Amino acid sequence: MGIDTERDIEANLQIGPTDKGMVRIYVEADGVEIPMDFAPDDADEIAEEIAAAANRARAMKPARR
Repeated sequence: MGIDTERDIEANLQIGPTDKGMVRIYVEADGVEIPMDFAPDDADEIAEEIAAAANRARAMKPARR
């Protein structure tokens, strides 16, 4: 499975600060919980990568379904 592999899986995504000054990305799906903590500067870099990917996706021709 790669980044371009489409899957029919529902997941809950939560993002917020922790009480220790970190940024947590929390993913929950089908009994699996994945908490990922990042320093604020790392979280900024992740946010920039997400925004860049969104811009690239907008520039692509939509996939047929």
